[in-house]
Amino acid sequence: DLKNELVDPDDFARTVNEANPVEVAVRDAYRIYQRRLKEAHALDFDDLIMTTVNLLQAFPAVAEHYHRRFRHVLVDEYQDTNHAQYQLVKELVGSGDDGVEPAELTVVGDSDQSIYAFRGATIRNIEEFEEDYRDATTILLEQNYRSTQNILSAANAVISKNDGRRKKNLWTDSGTGAKVTGYVADSEHDEARFIAEEIDKLGDSHGVKPADVAVFYRTNAQSRALEEVFIRAGQPYKVVGGTRFYERREIKDAIAYLRAIDNPDDTVNLRRILNVPKRGIGDRSEAMVAVHAEREGKSFGEALADSATEAGIFGLAGRAQRLVSEFHQLMVGLREFAATASPAEILDAALDRSGYLAELRASEDPQDATRVENLAELHAVAAEFAESEPEGTLGDFLERVALVADSDQIPEAGEGGGQITLMTVHTAKGLEFPVVFVTGMEDGTFPHARSLTDDSELAEERRLAYVALTRARERLYVSRAAVRTSWGSPQQLPASRFLSDIPDEVMDWRRIASAMDSIREEGGGYGSGGYGSGGWGRGGFRGGSGASSGGVTTTRGAKRPSGSRPGRSTRGSGEQTPSFGSGTPRPDVPNLAVGDRVTHDSYGLGTVVALEGSGSSAVARIDFGSTGTKRLLLRYTPVEKL
Repeated sequence: DLKNELVDPDDFARTVNEANPVEVAVRDAYRIYQRRLKEAHALDFDDLIMTTVNLLQAFPAVAEHYHRRFRHVLVDEYQDTNHAQYQLVKELVGSGDDGVEPAELTVVGDSDQSIYAFRGATIRNIEEFEEDYRDATTILLEQNYRSTQNILSAANAVISKNDGRRKKNLWTDSGTGAKVTGYVADSEHDEARFIAEEIDKLGDSHGVKPADVAVFYRTNAQSRALEEVFIRAGQPYKVVGGTRFYERREIKDAIAYLRAIDNPDDTVNLRRILNVPKRGIGDRSEAMVAVHAEREGKSFGEALADSATEAGIFGLAGRAQRLVSEFHQLMVGLREFAATASPAEILDAALDRSGYLAELRASEDPQDATRVENLAELHAVAAEFAESEPEGTLGDFLERVALVADSDQIPEAGEGGGQITLMTVHTAKGLEFPVVFVTGMEDGTFPHARSLTDDSELAEERRLAYVALTRARERLYVSRAAVRTSWGSPQQLPASRFLSDIPDEVMDWRRIASAMDSIREEGGGYGSGGYGSGGWGRGGFRGGSGASSGGVTTTRGAKRPSGSRPGRSTRGSGEQTPSFGSGTPRPDVPNLAVGDRVTHDSYGLGTVVALEGSGSSAVARIDFGSTGTKRLLLRYTPVEKL
């Protein structure tokens, strides 16, 4: 980000707080990094822009040369430019101060599709373009040549809720098209089954091929349930911009731990995890163990055990011997624990005792946050196995995983029909498909939980939803799960607020309530009456008087009762409230005070530094150390007081 903001090592050094060890470390690392680049006569990607901007600003003669050379400057995808790119465009166009008339500048962009803030892009570049270039002429492009009007109406309604945007209303002369299909699933597995069955039906009734279909999700971890269903159904698919679930590095590492626990003589997996996470065991130490195993006619696991004996391993001494011995003792302890634990508990212990999960959670790399989500999904797989096979062993679980993960079992392509495309919404930008399924439409999933307490991040999530909806050409499906499992624990999530924005007249709800919602409907509420007051909220649906008179069905083509909307409550004359928070708050909202120590499923250990509101509206500001300070709504946050 420093280079994106055109901040060089010396500029940054002048702003560093010497009492802040992180800032001091970044300053020193930045200086060393730039020095080594210079010694190698090299530039990194960000330097290509920063150095060019510095050159144009420092040498007027060079700037004048290029002002005369480039009389027309065109920039595409301007909404995704960062500060450095913005400054480069400004320098190339010129101001006229050097006697050269500024170049003609044309930028093309859509502020409603600015979705790369996490890469340094700033939406202000396009939103304030006319302030930067006051003589600019703006041409608003509203006719759409891709999607049908029902799809565009849904997208228009969602993005219209963002404040400060230029009013724009997409339209098409391609016809009204099919309504947007909605589906409320009981779980992520039910959601995946519905999608697989619907793709089959579309193939039979409309000749839709697998290659015509794309399934979008907000995070990579969501692909697992979809992949497993497609594998069982024999439907060919490909994961674009990512890796198949069981081929992801962190999943392979976790399974390697489980295999090594289950089989002490599994040399391949023991060697994979010997220094994962980093524990100071180098290649030479590993080679010494391997040579000892070969010389003594033992397995690699048995050789590791020798490192803990008095005789030890030849060539392995001091710190190296101690580290190898500590790894062996770690595995011994995990095997003892595994004798009486479930696969999910064993997975927890392996990730915790090895330090693997702690290392990921301490990282500031967004990819590591995604890896934590993927491990949570693997934990869900293990918990589901334990539920379906109460007597199942760790070995049984690993056999089940092997069957699903085996590449020979994954269909690569249909006969001329291609493959279903699975991808995150970010990856889908710029693409289009005849049929699109947008999954995980729950507050906490899409929009992502990290955005719910930050207005700017929530606005970007809304733009992301707009991008997802407008990828569809002919048919669009939106779905959500009433319950989604995380770390083996079922989480009831409220319907996405984006669903509430889509007009009734463009929606066709195949299933408007989950099985649990129907039970609550018949029972007249749940718990202390949170569901009885109406709304889907945290997975529930209450239709009020409309439901009792009109009858809510959960079959194909189900219609909403008058005055009720998914994600909104029905109160009296139809007063509507946002879907977020309209359901029952978690029953165990912690009673926190400033200074309390807490633990969070994703952010780890933290300290409460401030509190706002009370009861169901309580918001806590929590310092999670290297992860930063987060502002969290407690009733929807997996925080526990220590």
